Amino acid sequence: MTVAVIQFGGSNCDRDAVAALEHLGIDAERVWHEDGLPADATGVVLPGGFSYGDYLRAGAMAARSPIMNDVREAAAEGTPVLGVCNGAQIGCESSLTEGAFTTNESARFQCEYVHLRVENADTPWTAAYDEGDVIEIPIAHGEGRFEISDDRYDRLVAEDRVLFRYCDAAGNVTEAANPNGSRGNVAGITGEEENVGVLMPHPERATLPDLNGSTDGAGVLRGFARD
Repeated sequence: MTVAVIQFGGSNCDRDAVAALEHLGIDAERVWHEDGLPADATGVVLPGGFSYGDYLRAGAMAARSPIMNDVREAAAEGTPVLGVCNGAQIGCESSLTEGAFTTNESARFQCEYVHLRVENADTPWTAAYDEGDVIEIPIAHGEGRFEISDDRYDRLVAEDRVLFRYCDAAGNVTEAANPNGSRGNVAGITGEEENVGVLMPHPERATLPDLNGSTDGAGVLRGFARD
């Protein structure tokens, strides 16, 4: 099992993702986007960073890289695909998931730890948790505000496709706990099928205990180890 961590020009969390996955016993390798998706890839990570300097819109140019055709095909065949931060933006821009991530309500880059409440524990990305669990992992983004039309938001909720919502330490989903103004405090969602997930917070930065002591994000990455 080898997870392909796609590296675009401007990606800067690809090494972090590989280190975190390998710490969990999951084989991973960086793949330059021009080389195409390896035929034997058993999973895909679209990592964080600033692909192409966020030119036009964050993730817009990377979403049009030819490798994303391979990623969409793999996702359609059931391969697990996870987009983190800039990777989540790429996921939305490439129609792997719905909605869009836009400029933070504060209009500032924000780098801090946040609390997330698990909304649906019956997905590869949340199976390590229980519904209602509160975890703490960091964000680092300037365009993390999740936006989506009313009807599509209602469908996301009805289909139980919200993975995480920003909350306070007690699990209360409040306006004050929302770091970027995301619709419904949404921090992560799945695509039409649960094998595709995107989230703005960085689970790979809360997986290695020697890095900052937090391992709350490890459960997200363990989604690649599920049968």
